[in-house]
Amino acid sequence: MNIDGRKFSVIGGGIGGLAAALALRQRGAQVTVLEQAPALTEVGAGLQISANGMAVLRALGVAGPEPEYGQLSHGTILRDYRKGRVVSKVPVPAAGPTYYYHRADLLDLLHRAARDAGVDIRLGARVTQVVKYPSEADVVLDGGERLRSECVIAADGGRSTIRPILNGTETPKFTHQVAWRATIPWSQRKEMPRASLTMGPGRHVVTYPLRDQCLMNVVAIEERSDWQEEGWRLQGDPDDMRARFADFGGPVRDILAEVTETNLWALFLRPVAQSWQSGRLALLGDAAHPTLPFMAQGACLALEDAWILARAFKDQSGVKQALAAYETQRRPRARQVVAAAGANARNFHLRGPMRLAAQMALMAVGAKLSQKYEWIYSYDATA
Repeated sequence: MNIDGRKFSVIGGGIGGLAAALALRQRGAQVTVLEQAPALTEVGAGLQISANGMAVLRALGVAGPEPEYGQLSHGTILRDYRKGRVVSKVPVPAAGPTYYYHRADLLDLLHRAARDAGVDIRLGARVTQVVKYPSEADVVLDGGERLRSECVIAADGGRSTIRPILNGTETPKFTHQVAWRATIPWSQRKEMPRASLTMGPGRHVVTYPLRDQCLMNVVAIEERSDWQEEGWRLQGDPDDMRARFADFGGPVRDILAEVTETNLWALFLRPVAQSWQSGRLALLGDAAHPTLPFMAQGACLALEDAWILARAFKDQSGVKQALAAYETQRRPRARQVVAAAGANARNFHLRGPMRLAAQMALMAVGAKLSQKYEWIYSYDATA
């Protein structure tokens, strides 16, 4: 169908929402992004965009051959926690390299591209209700204003307020894992920068450089039962974090010693949504398929969603047909990737003889390890 001039509303100004808005606008739609925050800001954090996500950023015109702000990765080093002993080195996937981004930088790139393309981005716009009609839908804002659109895209995150419209009330499940997140100034430049994954019993730490190696991103995850709150921007105590990872040695010990501010993120999980759309309303990104961070695919899946959704309108004869095609194409892959992330959560935290056996297997497999997930990285939503 031709969406030139047709009105779309996107709820949520994160990576998935801005990418979807840009992709739709590039096909001629009139797009309004509704973001409840007063500014597009992020708590300092890094994210990894592998080849499947980079394919979408390049197709959108947001990334070039040498992406702005992106830190090229030369693979991943797997380490044992006690002294930081190298267990294995995972090379760059055959599909292409991963890039490390500061989340705020990637949001800025998408925001600028969407704004320059003519997307109307409204900040401080809190959505209270979506009212569906046979041929359109109203988005109701706090204060009573109503915006009418032919299609509404909910990209409002893992705790989406719109998802219950399609799937009813759901109770998230605490995974008994909590993530500490931080970024620190860094000056130890490497000729071939890599991510480092340091694995211990019930815990692991991931580090990788950002902004031309001027920052180091830190994600330290531990198994815990003493948790009640689902929030992911809770202030943490750096000394408490270091105490919980006190037996970790090697390079990660020096990195943790430099942390002065940290946030806590309790890992709650909802299943991949049973229903992604209802003819005029569709879910995208974490609103449709919240995932644990153990495959670093949350942002990449949202980028894939954005491209496939926009392309569905070109390939199908109407809004309802386009949203149905989008759901049919995206749901199976989302389920597979979410399941892979869940499996890694167990593999990173093995104890006792199982941990030693796993390390021996990693040493034996070595450079072939990345092939296991090539089906994720080689996927090209733009092809």
